Amino acid sequence: MSWCEYPGWLAGSEVLQNYGCRMASGFWITIELVLISVLIGFAMALALAIARLYGPRWASLAVGGYTTFFRGTPLLCQLYLVYYGLGQFRVFWQDIGLWWFFRDPFYCAALTFTLNTAAYQAEILRGAIQAIPRGQFEGAASLGLHRWATLRLVALPQAMILALRPLGNELIVMIKASAIASLVTLFDLMGATRLAFARSFDLSIYLYAALIYLVLVEIIRRIWDRAELRLSRHLALR
Repeated sequence: MSWCEYPGWLAGSEVLQNYGCRMASGFWITIELVLISVLIGFAMALALAIARLYGPRWASLAVGGYTTFFRGTPLLCQLYLVYYGLGQFRVFWQDIGLWWFFRDPFYCAALTFTLNTAAYQAEILRGAIQAIPRGQFEGAASLGLHRWATLRLVALPQAMILALRPLGNELIVMIKASAIASLVTLFDLMGATRLAFARSFDLSIYLYAALIYLVLVEIIRRIWDRAELRLSRHLALR
């Protein structure tokens, strides 16, 4: 039996006794939403960064416009445009069989967050690749490696180490920003918290939610620090 079946475990807070299970469920929705967005966003960002650096001019301009829009506009505005804006074309989505996607707040939030974080991660990766010393590319060329082999075997492994810290920061930002998904009726952690407050008027529920976010962010920060230290330990020997 789960801990949710034992309100005594939550003794001392009536609001947690009543809504703790719903908040726990919302917590896992938050984790799922962030992981899907960040992982798919990373794959997109890698392609976008490469296209902007090594693609034709039109591709570079298109990627630049994409990153400028998603980095320059509020995430909340983007979420409304996807959920409410695209949701207005119900007949079109039904005709092509995608209404099941755009009527679901989780899918709309995941799409919006993916597009947003992909723009930020693309700029992080682009900057990391550009920070690789030119001599690395010249050395690879002298060994007969073509551009893509150089990028895959020489540039990207070094760029990932440089990008590790800002990518970790982006993950933390997405965890905190995911709270706005509750504004499109998604019962993630913040959505469950808002529901609990609306029914109980106990403001302390927001404090509990803030502590959950704080603990989650701190755990990720510590894991990321250890991963960065392990992956960059060879640099300390220079």
